[in-house]
Amino acid sequence: MLRTNTCGELTISNETQEVTLCGWVQKSRDLGGMTFVDLRDRYGITQLAFNLEVDKPLCEKARTLGREFVVKATGFVKERESKNKNIPTGEIEIIVTAVEVLNESKTPPFTIEDDTDGGEELRMKYRYLDLRRNPLKKSLALRHKLGFEVRKYMNDQEFFEIETPYLIKSTPEGARDFVVPSRMNQGEFYALPQSPQTFKQLLMVAGYDRYFQLVKCFRDEDLRADRQPEFTQIDCEMCFVEQEDILNTFEGLMKYLFKSLKNIELADFPRMDYAIAIKEYGSDKPDIRFGMKFHELNDLVQNKGFNVFDQAELVVGICAEGAANYSRKQLDALTDFVRKPQIGANGLVYVKCNEDGTFKSSVDKFYSQEDLQEWSNEFGAKAGDLILVLAGNTNKTRSALNELRLEMGTRLELRNPNEFSPLWVVDFPLLEWDENSERFHAMHHPFTSPKNEDYHLIKTDPGKVRANAYDMVVNGVELGGGSIRIHDKELQEKMFDLLGFTEEEANSQFGFLMNAFEYGAPPHGGIAFGLDRIAALFGGSDSIRDYIAFPKNNSGRDMMIDSPSPISSEQLDELQIELQTKHV
Repeated sequence: MLRTNTCGELTISNETQEVTLCGWVQKSRDLGGMTFVDLRDRYGITQLAFNLEVDKPLCEKARTLGREFVVKATGFVKERESKNKNIPTGEIEIIVTAVEVLNESKTPPFTIEDDTDGGEELRMKYRYLDLRRNPLKKSLALRHKLGFEVRKYMNDQEFFEIETPYLIKSTPEGARDFVVPSRMNQGEFYALPQSPQTFKQLLMVAGYDRYFQLVKCFRDEDLRADRQPEFTQIDCEMCFVEQEDILNTFEGLMKYLFKSLKNIELADFPRMDYAIAIKEYGSDKPDIRFGMKFHELNDLVQNKGFNVFDQAELVVGICAEGAANYSRKQLDALTDFVRKPQIGANGLVYVKCNEDGTFKSSVDKFYSQEDLQEWSNEFGAKAGDLILVLAGNTNKTRSALNELRLEMGTRLELRNPNEFSPLWVVDFPLLEWDENSERFHAMHHPFTSPKNEDYHLIKTDPGKVRANAYDMVVNGVELGGGSIRIHDKELQEKMFDLLGFTEEEANSQFGFLMNAFEYGAPPHGGIAFGLDRIAALFGGSDSIRDYIAFPKNNSGRDMMIDSPSPISSEQLDELQIELQTKHV
């Protein structure tokens, strides 16, 4: 080793020891007779001291060390006169006797500091420099620890970690696949896996009754702060289990992770039916750290002459406690918020519950004080509260009110990032109707089992069939989801038929799985968690990018290596791919 110690471990107990450190120059300070250099590595920072009177050539050499130079320094540990209590090594410094420049550095395009002056695009282009900053070091350290603890828990629960293929068959359900052309099989393509779903089911058929994998998955979809084209799942499957067994096992995993990484003891997770989540929160991943449940008002507000409400499919609102003091400017800002294209509401109605027992609303022209009192009673509102109401198409209005509820939760400081409120959302619909294709799609995937008590509805009313499916939600973030799977070939064939597959299409896409079901497939089920999302939640961030070493931007590009990029005509010829040139 070129070094005897790291830059984060020396303390006063090491005084007088001769040590050799290696690292990057964080900054230097020339104070005339003395020059001080902060040397940084992954573990921390140690101050190097050079004395002009003791060794003039060495001190002059120290003054030539630029930011981010890679340096090897040897010297003796000495107690500092001016101590820095903000870092673990702040009681000591190294009186340098020899220094060697291992590599020089150009001036970085942004400062390598906790609070940098570099914009996101610039930092992504020079990601290897950005990764030197402490916030990213802490994020990746958290991710490492998370993966380690996941493996420890799963091993203790007798799960096998088994790798599944990355080059697989493209399937039509779900998000778009990334496809990979095959040189040896001209005109044919692999797909990168959106998940190892069918392979983990095959492992259950093979008798490996407890499987897991920290696996890279790929989806060619539009990106957001919590999505990347490639991401990591904690992928799990068990056989000879029912839904309750899955929930208990992986609730145990999450409790273990919170205790191990954050020293937080979580209580048992509540369960919430999907239908209730949608009706009361407008979302299948509700943030239950605060109230503001939805209240439907159709019976109270319609047929009063206000066309917006009279013509609406749904009139629904929330009550924001203590917000009746909102100014007109603040209320206008809320109206602008719900009218954003991504929210999609046409407008906002408010009612202020005044301290004197009267009401002030934006629809006073249509509703009397007695009417507004009935609204207040419905919400259980009290003096000082603010009622906010939206109206329109049922699904669109619930979705918009969910966004408004979250916005109010943020504005009223009810979404404490240090408070964690997990729950299971259960009893999802098995199918959802798509107006464009005029057919049913699987809400989760085609292998999800219907609930036994709804099985009789499959032929007569498939839209009402509930799935044996479940999502784990924490603070409004879906951390993972799964289901009990179909393990019977006949039922799987019925499911494919419901989804509009012909027999030939089903056999072509999934014949291997249905064939396996004929060789003793056990009852099985599983779940998959987003490792990146869990890391971001534990780190208190809305974005997963800082928990991935080399992420893509919102356009799916790697700014550092400039990918995706064209390939050579020779490679295209080998693959027998001809690109079409667009003419303007």
